[in-house]
Amino acid sequence: DFDGGPISYDEIEPNLYLGNVTAATHMETLKQLRISHILTLDSVPLPSHIAQAPFTLKYVHVSDMPKEDLLHYLEDCISFIDSAIKAGKSVLVHCYFGVSRSATIVIAYVMKKYQLTYSQAFGIVKSKRRIIGPNCGFVAQLKLFCKMGYKIDPNDPKYKCYRLKSAADKVRKAKILPQSCMDLVKPDPGLTQENPEPMVYRCRKCRRIVANKSNIISHMSKANHGAFCEETENETDLPTPDPQEIENNGSPLQTRSPENAKEQVVTPSQSGRLINREVGTCKHILFVEPIAWMKDILKQAQGRLNCPKCSQKLGYFSWINGCQCPCETFVAPAFYLIPSKVELSNVVQNVQVTV
Repeated sequence: DFDGGPISYDEIEPNLYLGNVTAATHMETLKQLRISHILTLDSVPLPSHIAQAPFTLKYVHVSDMPKEDLLHYLEDCISFIDSAIKAGKSVLVHCYFGVSRSATIVIAYVMKKYQLTYSQAFGIVKSKRRIIGPNCGFVAQLKLFCKMGYKIDPNDPKYKCYRLKSAADKVRKAKILPQSCMDLVKPDPGLTQENPEPMVYRCRKCRRIVANKSNIISHMSKANHGAFCEETENETDLPTPDPQEIENNGSPLQTRSPENAKEQVVTPSQSGRLINREVGTCKHILFVEPIAWMKDILKQAQGRLNCPKCSQKLGYFSWINGCQCPCETFVAPAFYLIPSKVELSNVVQNVQVTV
């Protein structure tokens, strides 16, 4: 079905158009706009009469659902648009109605190009195409994209949470972790490896290495700094830049970045444990990334985490139900180690072999 209603498109900035599938399949419209590049975000690619024409096409298979992972494609799509425009070509970005999926990509492009927050970029794009409205999931992904500095940062705690949440949704449906999510399972630090990390967590009973310090996903007390793995957006109320100013100047605008944020302070949590707001150091429970020795996480929705060497209970995992930390932060999905069962230590040997 390529009938997305009447032909609908708007020029967001010179050579960048945002529209619906009807515009993308109407040859006369494409010729009139001198379109050479078409970026499609839909459940089906464009029909053969467009695919076989002399256009440069890019297709992303994605549905307009809040849990769809569009964040994964943002950098690639932005690069497609940017390279075309820099070459003096015209680009049409479209989905079915030109409201949610394609708007998300164009907003991301504007965000990165001008170093804007989501709200600012949304205002600019909406001033050009009034009907845009990314779904709530895409909005959260765009805000995360902004927080990561307009790129995908695999080490960002929020991004790790986002990936785990996406995987949890798949586990909820399939009952097992699908192959496409296996990269979320980190290598076992207790096995032989090159360049081992110096700081590791060991089982207190048998001293087997069970996690690198980098596997820890730090969090703060909910009472002090919002919930972990939960999108809490405190975007400052920055004014929407004048689109004409951007077109005229073409230069990045000054926005507040995490580096320029007000310095965080150390305050006591309700339980009396110190929480460093700057680095997030609640240590009631050690939430970690999935690790290769956690065999049950591949085939079960929840269960115990036992030491792979001595079978001592070290913690618990739940893809679906999550976990409530004593500091009141709720985590879902959750993979955690009980602090009293493990200890942080400095690896003396360069290589350790365990079974």
